[in-house]
Amino acid sequence: MQTENPTTILFITGAFVSNKCWDEWKAFFENKGFKTLAPAWPYKDAPAEVLRKRHPDPQIAGLRLTQLIEHFENIAKKLPEKPILIGHSIGGLIAQILLQRNLAAAAIAIHSVPPQGIMTFKFSFLKAGWGPLGFFTSTKTTFMMSFSQWQYAFTNGMPEEWQEKAYYESAIPESKLIVRDTITSAAKVDFNAPHKPLLLIAGSTDHTIPESLNYSNYKKYSDKNSVTDFKVFPDRNHFVLNQPGWQEIAVYIQDWIEKQHV
Repeated sequence: MQTENPTTILFITGAFVSNKCWDEWKAFFENKGFKTLAPAWPYKDAPAEVLRKRHPDPQIAGLRLTQLIEHFENIAKKLPEKPILIGHSIGGLIAQILLQRNLAAAAIAIHSVPPQGIMTFKFSFLKAGWGPLGFFTSTKTTFMMSFSQWQYAFTNGMPEEWQEKAYYESAIPESKLIVRDTITSAAKVDFNAPHKPLLLIAGSTDHTIPESLNYSNYKKYSDKNSVTDFKVFPDRNHFVLNQPGWQEIAVYIQDWIEKQHV
């Protein structure tokens, strides 16, 4: 990577977590010669502890997926060149959508929430998602994951003291509307359209976005002239970005980017 004219990586955060989850990733890729950006979602540019104290936050509660996509689209458009997008969970979905809009040189979707039309009835997915969808509760208030919900949906398989530290540093209240919007046309992708290189990454122990859901997402892409790749990492949960051993995934992504010549 040439540092004289570095490529920008735009990190797109998922739901329920602070954008600080990218801090170590930013340092890793900046050390490789990239410029990096990891902007907060609207109304979330504050430490996780501060955001939790604002719960139930009506501003965050009112956020919609279309607003969020537009937020990151505007950031991408203002850059001097098309960035490489790296998104996690709903951030992965947004990366897929912005890639389709030809706003990126390449995209990496890590444990991505799938676009409209891809579903699973796997129990872990339904259990992890039921609370955040907030059915039978007001959408005027945010959803704040309890620690036990966090243990199941994000940090399963980790020692409890690590789970507690992760919850304190990262967990934040979320808009139920954004979660619901992921199964609507706001999350639509044209899987037949040509696109710039796309890498979908899955984790074998993710309760929130099971590996099988990421594979279904990958298999939907049908343009034979576009690069669409898929990689599974064993023993990775939904806290994958900060799970011990995250560097292995970052190295894999760096190598993949180099092979795409972007």
